[in-house]
Amino acid sequence: MTPTPTRRRVPRWRDVAPFLQRRPLEPDPVRRRLARCVSVDDLERLARRRVPGAVWDYVAGGSDGEVALVRNREAFARVELRPTAFGMVADPDLATTILGRPAALPVVLAPTGYTRLSHESGERAVAAAAATAGAPYTLATYATTSITDVARAAPEGRNWFQVYLMKDRAVTRAHLAEARAQGFEAVMITIDTTVTGLKRKDRLNGFAIPPRLTARTLAGMARHPRWVADILTTEPLRFATFPDGSPYSRWGASNELREQAIRPSDIIWLREQWDGPVIVKGVLSVADALAAVEAGADAVVVSNHGGRQLDRAPVPLELLPEVVDAVAGRAEVYVDSGVCSGGDVVAALGLGARAVLLGRAYLYGLMVGGGRGVTHTLDLVAAEMRRAMGMLGTPTVADISPAHVRLRDR
Repeated sequence: MTPTPTRRRVPRWRDVAPFLQRRPLEPDPVRRRLARCVSVDDLERLARRRVPGAVWDYVAGGSDGEVALVRNREAFARVELRPTAFGMVADPDLATTILGRPAALPVVLAPTGYTRLSHESGERAVAAAAATAGAPYTLATYATTSITDVARAAPEGRNWFQVYLMKDRAVTRAHLAEARAQGFEAVMITIDTTVTGLKRKDRLNGFAIPPRLTARTLAGMARHPRWVADILTTEPLRFATFPDGSPYSRWGASNELREQAIRPSDIIWLREQWDGPVIVKGVLSVADALAAVEAGADAVVVSNHGGRQLDRAPVPLELLPEVVDAVAGRAEVYVDSGVCSGGDVVAALGLGARAVLLGRAYLYGLMVGGGRGVTHTLDLVAAEMRRAMGMLGTPTVADISPAHVRLRDR
């Protein structure tokens, strides 16, 4: 049977016009940039063009050969999410509890040093965005905004303080006293920094705070005049949790001044100094998790510092189920290193985590759009979580179980 030929006609203007309509130009450049980012991967690609190369290498890079950095992401790529088709839900609830208090989603913003390098608004903007999203924010010891100024920027936020124990414990006591006076909720002691991991790119770039003007860094800065202008016309870039002139605020002094032999007794000491929750970050073995819990930790973070410390360290996502089983509910278990999407968060929850820590992901948003970029990051992660949970058939985060997650061999 011969098919009937398609009849042709001359198109009328009213038929063509809908194809020629243009969206109104968005006058706000930040909104324009963020509108082009529908994933953290998009934010990462755009962020790379927003800062000098030395800053990018510091944020995105890992230690030594970056094996751990790559393995962290490869582990999440091996995740298989297993849906229950007949149990799909239209509007999943992301709410949970973290340290016994309500949280809008199972995400904590991780401590990141030198945050104002990514955007001049720095830690203030991140803390405010976290407060708006209903997520805890962790200020780093080596922050570029003070404890007090972060509290002022996010007075209603769940602010935590990340502690590096100093050999001179009076310095740490001063940090804890300021955090307590400013209403910080919890402290997080980092235990995986006996020495600082070597970031080869940082060494080659001559990375420092404040930035050193070498031929390499000058070339990078010349391509980013807006970043340079923002840094030069706002408050000086410094380690703001230490007094001006303090030896602790000197670049490169951390190894000689920081406690380099952390033991469970130090967690006990910290508990004696702090009357709120204590979180131990940098756990990479079941033995260390149990020791931390027995010393009084309220939560542990399975973390290899985002691949920035010991290269070839265990991959936190792979280790997570063992730690969860060993801790057996005596403390909350969080995980970080490689988390870049809502699907990653769901995978971590399915393997037993109470919450995840986001680090680089929100810094990419900060680079692209300041505080609004951090909010955009959290909105993207939350939307991805809702889609994944809806298709998995999990109406709440408590319903996500090991039955929904499998780590494939490859």
